[in-house]
Amino acid sequence: MMSIKAIVFDFGGVLLKWNPYNILRPYFADDQGAMENFLREVNFAEWNAEQDRGRSFSEGVAVLSKQFPQYTPIIRALHENWESSIDGAFDENILLLLRLKDEGYSIYGLSNWSAETFPLARKRYNFFEVFDGIIISGEVKLIKPDPSIFELCLQMARKPAQECLFIDDSEANIISAKQIGFDTIHYKSSEQLKAELQSRKLI
Repeated sequence: MMSIKAIVFDFGGVLLKWNPYNILRPYFADDQGAMENFLREVNFAEWNAEQDRGRSFSEGVAVLSKQFPQYTPIIRALHENWESSIDGAFDENILLLLRLKDEGYSIYGLSNWSAETFPLARKRYNFFEVFDGIIISGEVKLIKPDPSIFELCLQMARKPAQECLFIDDSEANIISAKQIGFDTIHYKSSEQLKAELQSRKLI
């Protein structure tokens, strides 16, 4: 059995808190149900995934505004006020990240994220400086759980999948990585992540 040499982190939901409701609150008087209905009606998850896949936000706003002209100001806000959707970092997980780096493991990032907005987050958080390499879906025009983006990650790390541990909060992404041969942690909480890293004797 090969030992782990590299740790690959997802960003949103593992290291950073992403909350699009922050953008919507002023338009829906902080009504959670109304915001959820809006996101469902416009199929936000699918729309946002296209930006993660490489579509420009300006094109995405134009497409969705044409479909839902009554929501045009809100749709524009999803782009123009994007930065407010970042709710801070998971500090306990950042400490684990830094500890793994100090232990000598190579650290990589693999995230579904728009090429336009990721630089805003990178500029805001200095923990990104510890990564040995980062793959952003919007830059490579591939999106998890497509196996091709995991293969790109292995090329970047220059290691076989069996020497890489992948951490993500999405079950679909975990399944895809596992099929390629990665060791995986399906992230649920900081406590669970720490326990799984300890069980592998990585920290």
